[in-house]
Amino acid sequence: MQALWMLLASLLFALMGACVKLAVEHGASMAQVVLFRGLPSVVLLLLWARARNLSFRPVAWMPHVWRNLTGVTSMWLGFYAIAHLPLGTATSLNYTAPLFIAGWILATGTTKKDPVCIAAVGFGFLGVLAVLQPSITVDQILPALLGLCAGALAAIAMMQIRTIGKLGEPEWRTVLFFSVIVCLTSLVGIAIEPWGRADWLGWLSLLVIGITGMGGQLALTRAYGLGNALLNAALQYTTIIFASLLGIVFWEESMDRLAIFGVICIVSAGLLSVWRTAQDEA
Repeated sequence: MQALWMLLASLLFALMGACVKLAVEHGASMAQVVLFRGLPSVVLLLLWARARNLSFRPVAWMPHVWRNLTGVTSMWLGFYAIAHLPLGTATSLNYTAPLFIAGWILATGTTKKDPVCIAAVGFGFLGVLAVLQPSITVDQILPALLGLCAGALAAIAMMQIRTIGKLGEPEWRTVLFFSVIVCLTSLVGIAIEPWGRADWLGWLSLLVIGITGMGGQLALTRAYGLGNALLNAALQYTTIIFASLLGIVFWEESMDRLAIFGVICIVSAGLLSVWRTAQDEA
C-alpha cells in the first residue's frame, strides 16, 4: 500500500530533522548539513546505478528542472527559518505544503475533489498548530515569510514528483538529480561561510542525515509518484508525531494537553484519509 511509503518517509525525515538539530548543536555549519544531506545519496546511487549499468538520461528534463529548482530552494528557505525562528514555528510553516497542494487541486481540478480528504488535510494542519504552538514576534516576520515560502515551494516540488512518477521515471534517478543539485548549492554556502567545527557526535549526525535523507526521499518519491496526492499530504503530518517522540526521548521535551490534542488530530486526519482512499479503491 502506497500509504506505507509515506509513513516510512515521515519517520526517516523525523530522524533526519533530529540529527540536523544534533549536528548544529555539536558544531556543524548549515552548509555542512546541506552537503551531507545530499552527498551520500549522490555517491551511493551513482555506484548502484553504474553497477547495474542503468541509464542516467531522464524521460523528460523539464519536470526535473522545476522539481529541483523548487525543492532545493524550499530546503534552503526552510533551514533559514529554522535558524532564525523557534523550531516549532519554523516546522509548522514548512508543513503548510500539504495545504498548498490541496488548494492547488481544488483550484485546478486536477484530481477528484474529495471533501473528506481535503477536510483531513485541514484537520491535520490544525493538529500541527496545536502540537507546535507557534508564535511570531515583529523581528521574526521575514524568517516566517520565508518559511511560508518554503512550504509553498515544497508543495510545487511534491506535485512535480507526482508528474515525474506518472512519466515512468524511476525513483532513484529523481533522487539522484535532486541530491546533485543539493550538493552543488552547498558548495556555494561553504564558499561563503566558514567550515564548521563539528565534534565526533556532530560528524556522526551528519552521516545519519545523509542516510535518512536519502531513504526518506526515495520513499517520498515513490509515495507521490504512485499514490493519492491528498492522502500523502495528510499522512505527511505524521512526521510531527515521530519528531515529537524523538524530542521526548533525546531532549526530554514534554507535551502538554494541547500538544496531545494536536497529536490526536494528526492521527485522526491520517486514519480518515486512509479510510476514504480504501473506500474509493473498493
